[in-house]
Parts: sequence; structure tokens; C-alpha cells
Amino acid sequence: MKKLLLLVAVLCMQSNVMELNAQTVKSAQKKNKVTEKKVKGDTPKMAPTVSLNNQLDSIAYTIGMAQTQGLKNYLVNNLKMDTAYINEFIKGLNEGVKKLDKKQEALQAGVQIGQQIKKQMIVELNKEIFGADSTKTISVDHFMAGFIAGTLEKDQKMTMEQAQEYARTNMEALKNKSTEQTYGANKEAGAKFLAENKLKEGVVTTASGLQYKVITKGSGEIPTAESKVKVHYKGTTIDGAEFDSSYKRNEPATFEAGQVIKGWTEALTMMPVGSKWILYIPQELGYGSREAGPIKPFSTLIFEVELLSIEK
Repeated sequence: MKKLLLLVAVLCMQSNVMELNAQTVKSAQKKNKVTEKKVKGDTPKMAPTVSLNNQLDSIAYTIGMAQTQGLKNYLVNNLKMDTAYINEFIKGLNEGVKKLDKKQEALQAGVQIGQQIKKQMIVELNKEIFGADSTKTISVDHFMAGFIAGTLEKDQKMTMEQAQEYARTNMEALKNKSTEQTYGANKEAGAKFLAENKLKEGVVTTASGLQYKVITKGSGEIPTAESKVKVHYKGTTIDGAEFDSSYKRNEPATFEAGQVIKGWTEALTMMPVGSKWILYIPQELGYGSREAGPIKPFSTLIFEVELLSIEK
């Protein structure tokens, strides 16, 4: 929108430049005719015939043209359109700007939302429920039956509240089952690692299952969950792969101690300022079944954490 407003402003300020003289118009029209001859004979003429012989017409044309920047990428990447059928798109475009009656408008709205269901909603739901398994899909017929029943507000098999609650709890269960099938080995590897690690010298295991080892014992104040803390840290998986480091960025992180993963909150609320600990965080005190960037579901994590200060 900012680009559009800027374009209009420039055009208005430079009206004398935008006025096209008759010679320029004739030249442009002649060029267009030459170009049209190169197009296949069965290609339909889609664009209205116009002459840019006054300022307002020139403004309308240039704004229309400017607004198509990035359109093809959107059609291909977002709407999944095959550009081999670009002429059909233009036909639809021309139909869309015509004045429609109420019946036509309703049909057009249904087609648009139907396309969103097919190309976006169903695709995202499948990813949400089945993860990386592209061989599985929910039933489109059942989805549409529920969607239409909800829209018409009749012949519903349950109340809206019941539908929302069932979808929420059962989607989560399906998602967890699918995730565990794919990443269950991470859970097993983490449990094995922690069982062996707790026997090592200096490692303390808390009631929650968190393990830590004190590298430097601080003597400062101990944060609460509400405290804003400044820390340096490095995070790795149990196989030693580093996924984050404030040391490498040379910039400590500042956040509220209670607004991070459970393992961090528990450790920070035991650490005096000036302490440096190694934390061994079970998956249930970390990200659990969630995937967080390079951290895969059910991953046991290792953090080197240095509590620098409590911010007042």
C-alpha cells in the first residue's frame, strides 16, 4: 500500500512529465500491434484496448501494472496455480471485476473459500496431524460435511462447543502418536543417556528428573520465576551437535526466568548469580513432542548456563 501511495504522489507531482504526447501514444500502439502478431492466432485477446492520452488514464494504467509485481510468485507458490493456464486466470480476473448479482457473488465466494480449503486448510491439517508422513490425509468429504453443517447451522451431529473440544483434544493425541512413531527413538536415546549420566561424579538429579553439574559456584542472589535474568549459554543435543550459543553471538540473553522451558526455570531458580552450571534436560522438561527449529521432538538437551545477573 505504501508503494501505491508513493506512486500516486509522484505521478501527481510530475503531471507534466506523465502527459504523453500523441507521437508517443502512436509509437506505443504501433509497437503493441507488432507484438500481437507474434502471439499465436488462437490466443484470446484478454486486456482491454486503451490509449494513454491523459494523466488519469496513465495513472490508472501504471498503478494497475505496478500492482502485479510478485503476483506470479503468489499464484504459483501460494495458490499452486499452473501458469500454463494463465489465460484462464485472466478470464477469471476479468469476470471478477464485473458487476455481479447476489447469486453470482455467493457462488464466487464459495469457490474462493473452497479453493482455500483444498489448497491451504487440508494441507496444513495433514501436516499438523501426520507430520512428515505425506502418505496420510484426513477425509475431505468428512471435513466438508462438518464445514457445511456448521455453515448452515442445521443437521449438526454435535454442538459447536463439543466439536471444538473434540477436535482440539483428539488432534493433539493423533499428532503426538504420529510424532512418537517418527521420533520415538529420540525419547529412548535420551532416557538411556540420562540413566547413565546420573551415575557420573558431580551430577545432581532433582525430583523432576532434571540433572545438573556445578562448574562455578556463585555467591549472589538467587532468582525467582518472576526475575528478569541475564545469562550466557550454549545448547547441544546429547550427540554433541550445537544448536544455539549466546557466546558465539557475543551477546548475553535477557528474559524472565519463568518464561522459558521448565528445565531452565527450575535450574535458574536454584542458581546464585555468578554460577555456571551444565544442565541435562529431559525431553518432558524441554520441548517434548514439539519441534523447535533444529531441535527435534523428544530430544534430551544439554545446556551450559552462566547466570550473569538479575536485572532490576
